[in-house]
Amino acid sequence: MLIKIHPENPSDRQVERVVSMLQNSGIIIFPTDTVYGMGCDITKQKAVERVAKVKGIRLEKANFSFIFHDVSHLSDYTKPFSNAVFKLIKQYVPGPYTFILEANSNIPKIFRSKKRTIGIRIPENNIIREIVKALGNPVLTTSIHDEDEVIDYTTDPELIHYHYEKLVDCVIDGGYGNNQPSTVIDCTGDEPLIIRQGIGFIE
Repeated sequence: MLIKIHPENPSDRQVERVVSMLQNSGIIIFPTDTVYGMGCDITKQKAVERVAKVKGIRLEKANFSFIFHDVSHLSDYTKPFSNAVFKLIKQYVPGPYTFILEANSNIPKIFRSKKRTIGIRIPENNIIREIVKALGNPVLTTSIHDEDEVIDYTTDPELIHYHYEKLVDCVIDGGYGNNQPSTVIDCTGDEPLIIRQGIGFIE
């Protein structure tokens, strides 16, 4: 199923339609401020397992991130972090960044077998953030890669739908995506460390 959603003003009806899929253990493909992502409700174990299967990766080796609506719920799933880290995150979100933080015991059990960190995304994209807000908890995300040897990421939602329509419950068409991933900053050490330079720059 391909659902067109306006990138600036997502309609409540369409958002609720997608939220209903997520609540029923569906998996979706959606736009972000970087590349298109695939994900599900982090609390639905079967859906998380499906995402790993579609990606062809073992769950314990997966580096999934969580998409939040804003910074107010980070502490629900992360251990306390310094004011300096909070200021850094606050300065750059919403935006094309993934911040790695230490996870607390509230993260669903299915994620606890791997290392005790999570990637935090608050993308500058109204569609997925409104979906997360309406859902009431984070959405797991992993990038959609292209099979092309030259292009890393598929940017055309109709092409994504063509490849994935039998594997996911819906693809959200929010316009063309970028073909560069987020910048990843590890905030678990003494100093924040950029471990992948993506589309976002940090001074």
